[in-house]
Amino acid sequence: MLLRRTTTAAVTVSRFATAISHHFSFSTTTTSNLTKPFSKIPWKHRSKAIQESQKALTDYLHTTRYLPFLYADNIARNSLHSLWKIVSEIPFSPSTFVCSFQRFLRYHPINELDFFLESIGLNCDEIGNPRSFLPPNTFFLSDWKHFDVACALAGMGFPWSKLGLLCKDEYLIFETDPLELQRKISEIKDVYGFNSVTVISICLAFPKVLYSEMIMDGLLSDLKILFSDHDLWSCVEGNVDAMFEVCEKIKSFYDLGCEMGKMGELMGRSKHVFIEYSKEDLTSKIEYFCKLNVRKDQIGLFLLSRPEIFSFDLEARFISVSGFLERLGLSKNELKSLKQNYPHVFGRNRVANLPNVMRSMDLGEWFFERLKNGDHSLLATYTIQCTEDLDKHYADSLRKIRAKRTHVHAIKKLNFLHNIGFGENKFAVKALVLLNSSSSQLQKRFDCLLNCGIEYSKLCAMVRLLPKILNQQEHSLEKKIDFLCTDMGSSLQYLDVFPGYLCYDLEKRIKPRYKLHKWLVEQGICRKEYSLSTIIASSEKAFVARLSRIDQDVAKKWQENSFEKDGSLSF
Repeated sequence: MLLRRTTTAAVTVSRFATAISHHFSFSTTTTSNLTKPFSKIPWKHRSKAIQESQKALTDYLHTTRYLPFLYADNIARNSLHSLWKIVSEIPFSPSTFVCSFQRFLRYHPINELDFFLESIGLNCDEIGNPRSFLPPNTFFLSDWKHFDVACALAGMGFPWSKLGLLCKDEYLIFETDPLELQRKISEIKDVYGFNSVTVISICLAFPKVLYSEMIMDGLLSDLKILFSDHDLWSCVEGNVDAMFEVCEKIKSFYDLGCEMGKMGELMGRSKHVFIEYSKEDLTSKIEYFCKLNVRKDQIGLFLLSRPEIFSFDLEARFISVSGFLERLGLSKNELKSLKQNYPHVFGRNRVANLPNVMRSMDLGEWFFERLKNGDHSLLATYTIQCTEDLDKHYADSLRKIRAKRTHVHAIKKLNFLHNIGFGENKFAVKALVLLNSSSSQLQKRFDCLLNCGIEYSKLCAMVRLLPKILNQQEHSLEKKIDFLCTDMGSSLQYLDVFPGYLCYDLEKRIKPRYKLHKWLVEQGICRKEYSLSTIIASSEKAFVARLSRIDQDVAKKWQENSFEKDGSLSF
């Protein structure tokens, strides 16, 4: 019987080969026009249409394609987007929809693998192209020899819709022998004493335990201490979803670089963190301290050793920067020096921006050390009165901003400045006036300059001196920095004294002027090497006047635009 069904499937593949090619090229075109699945079906018929199409697809996969009913039902119920691709090709009518859909399935072979991949939770946008590990031109599950791996995992108790999590790093799971998977899972149970729910949850959060011996022992030893010795089991509901959520929270600390095999006891002493707080709570606190730009594994150890931090409100409260630094133990002379070097940082700010405030003064590591030594309680206890450290100029400017029709746009840009470390002071107001892009664009350009290698504190100082540098497009900033460091042989430190370099046009001003000056020096026509700021920042009139003093013929040729791309003149 099985042989007869396999032969029938093979005949089906051959019979519809030509139809498949046409069908899938058409589906690709319609997919680009999709917005929300089933949105074109009237809402009062939508729920029933979805249920009917899922039932029809289940029947097709089970009776026509000979998939076991349980797997066919799982695929149909968890592949709404792929299902909509088919439904969208059928004119909708409440009275004829079911028959039309069944007729379509009967005469138009569908891409079963796309349905399967979506049903197990593989998202192309998050994981890349999940079809990359499949044989080319494969459309039927009967043609894919590794489908039995998914069925075996489901038989072991893995939730069908979460099987895609096992492919987060690689698709090696589908290359593994099902018997080897069974042996591995049994071994984990026997050696570490985990029950089935715990093993499945661990595998979903840490897929490599199924095929990598390197991380297996250290990780599972930690988890045994946490779950068994510190009895985390008793605090979690006995289902895969609840246990998997706990494992994801645990994974967030390993993702910081905490060493597997050495975290079990520390996690065990702070086990309530994994029960009382959501994954979003943990992520927000981790991201908060990561802004200090210190070693991430140190952040994980710090948070687990000070679990009370997870209950701190690190968002809405306001602080006085100078007052907070005093509480951290800085002397008056140290504060005075910081105010002279970083005047844009001082004033009021939200505690949410405190990490970047510290980085703006190059105090990120110092601040983290103070927190590790016991000053972390200040994050929860330090408060100020509503008038403390209030800058009247800033308050007046803020009232004027709020009175304008465009105040929402302006407030967002102001919040961007506070977020990168600017306090509520005149420097923030001055910078705001000169910034002509949206807050999201400003953030991208700020991050772009950081990624180019500019130190955080120096970049903030550059923004204070010349906010207009953030009005430049990212690709333009990257090209200018590359030309500065590669072609000119200068360093990023030169931007500390001449941030205006980033505001000039690279092709029309920086390159031609620099290359001409370089050529003049090499030819011995100009005996003095001028600074980059003198060459670029001079007005055109001043630049031509200087050229005339050096050589009038060169000045004339410059004005006639008779110079080559390499900066030399053609006489």
